[in-house]
Amino acid sequence: MAATSPTTQRFDIYGLGNALVDKEFLVHDEFLRAHGIAKGSMTLIDEARLLSLLTQLRSEFGLKGRASGGSAANTLVTASYFGSRAFYSCRVGDDEAGEFYLADLRAAGVSTNPRGAPPDGASPAMTGRCLVLVTDDAERTMNTFLGITSELSHTEIDFEALAASRLLYIEGYLVTSTSGREAAVRAKAFARERGIEVAYTLSDSSMLQYFGDGVAQILGEDGVDLLFCNEGEALQWSGQSSVTAAASALKKIARRFCITLGARGALVYDGASLLAIAPHPVTPLDSNGAGDVFAGAFLHAYTAGFGCQRAGDLASLASARCVTQFGPRLPAQTHGELRAQVLG
Repeated sequence: MAATSPTTQRFDIYGLGNALVDKEFLVHDEFLRAHGIAKGSMTLIDEARLLSLLTQLRSEFGLKGRASGGSAANTLVTASYFGSRAFYSCRVGDDEAGEFYLADLRAAGVSTNPRGAPPDGASPAMTGRCLVLVTDDAERTMNTFLGITSELSHTEIDFEALAASRLLYIEGYLVTSTSGREAAVRAKAFARERGIEVAYTLSDSSMLQYFGDGVAQILGEDGVDLLFCNEGEALQWSGQSSVTAAASALKKIARRFCITLGARGALVYDGASLLAIAPHPVTPLDSNGAGDVFAGAFLHAYTAGFGCQRAGDLASLASARCVTQFGPRLPAQTHGELRAQVLG
């Protein structure tokens, strides 16, 4: 089928990913070591571990902030604040955290699917939580209890909204769940049939390390139109020792891609050339959400027709600003200023 026409398009970006209420704490390295937490990575935990860590974190450090998170949600909220029309498919529980999550999304201008009722006689499952532990060096470490988001499936996909979207964005963390992975594959196939571009984020090196087959299943033989990853993920996926070599390898699975390089900016492939995206030197406080904000800013400019160079410039500026404050998102009012600075 033909691509979505301007007359039927209602959304610029349709996102599919986990729904997690982020709880952020400022901690020290000793806490991570004492509790056997791998610094700088995402670790899945069960409910008992979640409650135990929460009790200790609240007692020792106090809660720094709370937001409706999940990698793709942060990206969609960023794009929405920049002016994109966004829809996010997710799954939350029938609890206070779920109410908070949906209200927070909608307050940011992101449309979403209604919460489904639990089956008759079933106990309501908890909305997912992510404990974001930030150390003095601005590194973020995540301990994630998926809760009901582990049950996200194709039933949460609003195919009508997807059919009326410019681009599908798939969160890499979905590979940890069989039903989530199947939903990603199904959404991608649906988008392909309708000429809708597909973007994918590798999300975290642990997804490649422990769920590599699932990542390969989502990428499929046809790859994706746009891929997001950081330097470590690019090197791990490609098995190369340099970013340049990794970029050459990524061309096999992505028509365009972005490799974020931290304080060194980013490398973007626009389908023809590798573009060096300049960094913005800052003093980092919290790296949580920087990659998500980069993707959201890039997707906004990309789907608005500004091209990969200017999309990368906006993404670099937005992600640099993000790490100078606590939390995974920029204040809503900041986006207009950054957009005007880069896109005019």
